[in-house]
Amino acid sequence: MKSIEIISIPVTDQQKAKEFYLQLGFEIIVEAPFEGDKKWIQMGFPGSPVAITLVTWFDNMPAGCINGLVIKTDDLDKDKAELTAKGIEVGDIDQTPWGLFATVKDPDGNRLSLHQGR
Repeated sequence: MKSIEIISIPVTDQQKAKEFYLQLGFEIIVEAPFEGDKKWIQMGFPGSPVAITLVTWFDNMPAGCINGLVIKTDDLDKDKAELTAKGIEVGDIDQTPWGLFATVKDPDGNRLSLHQGR
């Protein structure tokens, strides 16, 4: 084994979720139909080897169940200001011994943590 490649994010509306993640800075890697009426939407940050896929088909992963997916940033204050200007609610910045964190929720309530290390 080498690395984490794809993380499934459970959502109710793939198109609405896709627009949200595009606003966060993700790019579409693949968007294609599969298995009848399903759609594979895979997204990632430019240059990152790790991707997410927006899923609606896992019964054991209800939309909104993700808590703690961490997104690295070099300037949390700047990113918070930019996301807020786009209408995305970003939580207060918390200072911890291992860096700064702020929470963002996607349209389904999946919690993402923005992290600026020390």
